[in-house]
Amino acid sequence: MSYVPPHLRNSTTDTAATTVTTLDTNHFHSYSNLSSETNNSSNNYLNSARRSTVNYTSPRTVSAPDIVFPNWKPSERVLRLTPEQIDEVRLRLNLDVIVAPDSPPAPAPIESFTDMCLHSSIMMDISFHGYTTPTPIQAQAMPVALSGRDLLGCAETGSGKTAAFSIPMIQHCLAQPPVRRGDGPLALVLAPTRELAQQIEKEVKAFSKSLDSFRTAIVVGGTNIGDQRSELRLGVDVVVATPGRFIDHLQQGNTSLSRISFIVLDEADRMLDMGFEPQMREVMQNLPQKHQTLLFSATMPVEIEMLAQEYLTNPVQVKVGKVSCPTANVLQSLEKVPENEKIDRLLGMLVEEAARAERFGHPFPLTIVFVERKTRCDEVAEALIAQGLKAVVLHGGRSQSERELSLHDFRHSATNILVATDVASRGLDVSGVAHVVNLDLPKTMEDYVHRIGRTGRAGSSGRATSFYTDRDMYLVAQIKKAIVDVESGNTVSYATGKVARRMEKEAAAAHKEARIALSKVSLLGTAPLNVEDKYKHMIFPAMARKEGAADDAWDD
Repeated sequence: MSYVPPHLRNSTTDTAATTVTTLDTNHFHSYSNLSSETNNSSNNYLNSARRSTVNYTSPRTVSAPDIVFPNWKPSERVLRLTPEQIDEVRLRLNLDVIVAPDSPPAPAPIESFTDMCLHSSIMMDISFHGYTTPTPIQAQAMPVALSGRDLLGCAETGSGKTAAFSIPMIQHCLAQPPVRRGDGPLALVLAPTRELAQQIEKEVKAFSKSLDSFRTAIVVGGTNIGDQRSELRLGVDVVVATPGRFIDHLQQGNTSLSRISFIVLDEADRMLDMGFEPQMREVMQNLPQKHQTLLFSATMPVEIEMLAQEYLTNPVQVKVGKVSCPTANVLQSLEKVPENEKIDRLLGMLVEEAARAERFGHPFPLTIVFVERKTRCDEVAEALIAQGLKAVVLHGGRSQSERELSLHDFRHSATNILVATDVASRGLDVSGVAHVVNLDLPKTMEDYVHRIGRTGRAGSSGRATSFYTDRDMYLVAQIKKAIVDVESGNTVSYATGKVARRMEKEAAAAHKEARIALSKVSLLGTAPLNVEDKYKHMIFPAMARKEGAADDAWDD
């Protein structure tokens, strides 16, 4: 019985017998099992409890080896910490840790890799790559993950969360029985974009470099599915994948979920935004009953909280600093520029910056220019190159190899400017980005925060310049308020997620209608105008100021 996508399943499902196909021992063995659960409709798929109608069992053998959750303990020094000392460390690291009232307390944060009692090969690779002290998210999230607890992690961009789940994941895999040919992976990381998946796999490889038999696979769209099939069938320890392509391989019987005991949902909020919720649920509902889940999200909208409640068991929630807000490390500036003058203004600014860098003998600072459309990406890049500047583009219209080449050149400073759509706004980790330019502002504050988060990472400083027109005034008002809040130290978080964005768009539309109504007031003078109650608070202050000015003139 082959895999049937959720939206094509019948509203009721008859019991299907287990089918086992045994091939030559040098070939791949596959089977699938369709359970007898009943769905009232395909829509119920999104709201079903932990199990779905399809079981992705091992393509090699009916019985998978037992899952091992090692009894990890930190060093004696950490075990001797008192609750007061633990609270003091969390306060100093700006950590907010929450557990359910009926759950055991969260493990203590650990400020030394040595005190985490990691595998000797992992420690060797940590040292080799120059990691000395855990970042705040690593200090708290790694002990939670190493202890076998489910984790809901939320940290600002550039906080080091990839290592926070990669290192415990490798440690967990080393405790399992070896992967055999035809087995599914031991651990799975799902990420929203190819670029982020590639970054994660690169980091997993970095921390498993000393482990000769440790194998990883990258499973993303835009690359040869045949090569991925061969790699998966040989057996790998860790798969890093985008949801759609991973489901393709499950459908084809190239891999299975039966041995997965460690799963990471990275940038889960972005995966929901991109419409991957069905695929995420399909995977989560078919995992072995005994598994550990780590969910990381840059923001914490209500959709993420609901997902965590459904698929995480008594999770430890770890937040580092303020989330869903602009970082104080980024100097933000706004500049009003007419639409038809934006590119000229950008060229003038960057050419001047290049001349300044050359005059002082400094390299041109790494710069990301965000635009709204793919065609505009190419137009801007061509204009920059015509001015003698080095620029590459990154957008969904480019092939995977072209996108990889652009990122490689930008990361290694072969080029200094990356012109991109929002495909580069989340999860893209390029160290040393000094300047982010919003040639076109995004539609929501959430997207703005993610864009400027490409600079000012891991404690470094950065700069963000945003061009705007009259159509952006609602978002500009929010940005100006955020700048004031950051400067005053009263940083506030912004609502995120689909519901919040819908409300924000409704408010922006109301703001636009109010401005139109206000312009009519200006044109009609004292003529009566009917205004809906929900817009009066936007119009009357301006009318009052106008009337006040008229009274002053009359008095003069």
